[in-house]
Amino acid sequence: MTHTSFFFSRIRHFRKNENGAITIFGLFLFAAIVLVGGLAIDMHKLMTARTQLQVSADMTAHAALYRRDFESDPATAKTQALALVEASMPNSVYGKVIESSDITFGKYDATTETFTPSANSKSAVHVYSTRLNSKSNPVSTFVLRILGYVDYDMSVQSVFVTYRPTCFREGFVSNEPVDIQSNNAFTNGFCIHSNSHVSLNNNNEFEAGTIVSMPDSENLDMPTSGWVSNDGIAAAIRPGPYRLRIVAKIPAIIQGLKDRDPEHLPDYIDPLKPTVSITPKSGKGITMADLTPGRVHLAGCHANGVLTIDEPTAINNVVIVTDCKVKFGQALKIEDAIIATTLTDTKSITSSASLTLGKDDGCAADGGSVLITMGGMEFSSDLSIYGSQLLAKGDIVFSANANGVEGASIVAGGEISGTSNMDMGFCGSGMTNIFEAEYFRLAY
Repeated sequence: MTHTSFFFSRIRHFRKNENGAITIFGLFLFAAIVLVGGLAIDMHKLMTARTQLQVSADMTAHAALYRRDFESDPATAKTQALALVEASMPNSVYGKVIESSDITFGKYDATTETFTPSANSKSAVHVYSTRLNSKSNPVSTFVLRILGYVDYDMSVQSVFVTYRPTCFREGFVSNEPVDIQSNNAFTNGFCIHSNSHVSLNNNNEFEAGTIVSMPDSENLDMPTSGWVSNDGIAAAIRPGPYRLRIVAKIPAIIQGLKDRDPEHLPDYIDPLKPTVSITPKSGKGITMADLTPGRVHLAGCHANGVLTIDEPTAINNVVIVTDCKVKFGQALKIEDAIIATTLTDTKSITSSASLTLGKDDGCAADGGSVLITMGGMEFSSDLSIYGSQLLAKGDIVFSANANGVEGASIVAGGEISGTSNMDMGFCGSGMTNIFEAEYFRLAY
């Protein structure tokens, strides 16, 4: 065989030989796997970075709005919120993902889903969280850089808003049990909530739209026959807890009243007029003759440590702050007034029968009153509440025949205990000068 023939023979053999063909395919397959795996790494890195940014934005927005509730200066609230950003996404690692200029207070319209900046607002906040080339902290890639995508700019936003739960505006809310006996009626919209449990006896009526809530609805305490004898209870039950922020703010509210802070004063008090000091006369309760309408009063105690208020017509258009035990006289009416005590006694506010809080005015805007204590309250029978609020760090106890069919807000850090024959309803208006705490939720 000539040399030429041998050469062509080897060429034909090589052309027909399929040994090692899978190696070529394997190289292509390996390259594809590496590429897909690299893209997966990049996608995971980008998604992780976006999640981190969103968490930081949500956390910062919540913190800024929460602190804004306490701080008069928006810049202070921003600074406190940014401290959380530094703790969770340090500048040394991620760069400045959120700066003060990225936090904007304002107002949010839920209907149109629009945010409007307003520097002094406490109702909403908008936050940007970013990683950008312009800030020298973009998200870098691994495989995509081969295709020219070396860095990615990333930006997310968050809006938090405040809201006020209806239960705190009109209803019974307590940290400890709400204990209700028999023959009580609660109309549409009224709310009963306990962070422990609600206890009922028989023959109570819960109109459609009434809410009875507690963290675990299985803890509802009532007789075996209660599901039948308590009309509407099955439809009213809701599970869920509440943090009683307004109870924690009681010391600040009382101090704000003492200081004539416009944020805490009702509209019938002039914050520019000086505080009036009162020394009760021996053997005589305070009446309107001892008070000056439109003013804040700091009242001392009688010799027994009790401040007795006994007015034949009505206490109105005043704020009274004391550190005494407060006792209300028979059939007293309190309209357009706030009475607060720093006493921590379990019965720091008590009353004789037939106390009336607020005007029976068909849920009109004005006329309501507020009683506040660092301790507890106890009321005799025939307590009537119209567009008014009871706010206590301790227990609130009232006897039979209470009437709150035109707006009642009763909030206790301890227990709420009512007996029988109550009529409590939802006004939906007229709760003009009660105290409420802001709660926070994500808008988007």
